[in-house]
Amino acid sequence: MLQQQSRHSARSARLLRAAKLPMNKTLEGYDWTNINFPDSYGRENLRSLDFLDSGGDLVLYGDVGTGKTHLACALVAHACQEGIPARFFTTASLVAHLRRAKDADRLDKELISLGKNRLLVIDEFGYRPIDTEGARLLFQVIADAYERRSLILTTNLAFSKWGAEFGDDHMAAAVIDRIVHHGRLLHFSGESYRVKHALMS
Repeated sequence: MLQQQSRHSARSARLLRAAKLPMNKTLEGYDWTNINFPDSYGRENLRSLDFLDSGGDLVLYGDVGTGKTHLACALVAHACQEGIPARFFTTASLVAHLRRAKDADRLDKELISLGKNRLLVIDEFGYRPIDTEGARLLFQVIADAYERRSLILTTNLAFSKWGAEFGDDHMAAAVIDRIVHHGRLLHFSGESYRVKHALMS
């Protein structure tokens, strides 16, 4: 029994390192008051990670500072603790990562490597502009994940503005079509946590 627990702890620690989380966050003590959940879906569904079973996606949409990244990090950490491979990227870091792989002629290998994760977070979508090549690389990751693994996207952009971000309305429509098919939208609102607790006033 102890040996089994030790192996589980070692695997969880290894997965957490591989996830490349920018901050250590958990679901314990998380403030859920800023989130408007869709019908028949709530925090217990998130805690159970049931969306991973069907390759379901989550879009965490809303204002800056309302807890989107915190929740995404906490869900990745929770998945790792359950022995589920997961990876965290900002949109900018993912595009840069893929661009380096393409320049080194190893894009296919990198996509296979990313595909070994059952959960992939793409944080801060829409916060910085993406060029045409970056948009195509991002589309490739999202299209490859469809019905195979789960995505969590955090964004402050409504779907109607995704075309401008991708620089192509058809590409944006194809991305949205895939994400909403097995996805849920969690709407975040309220005052920025950082502003609320800022030392500077």
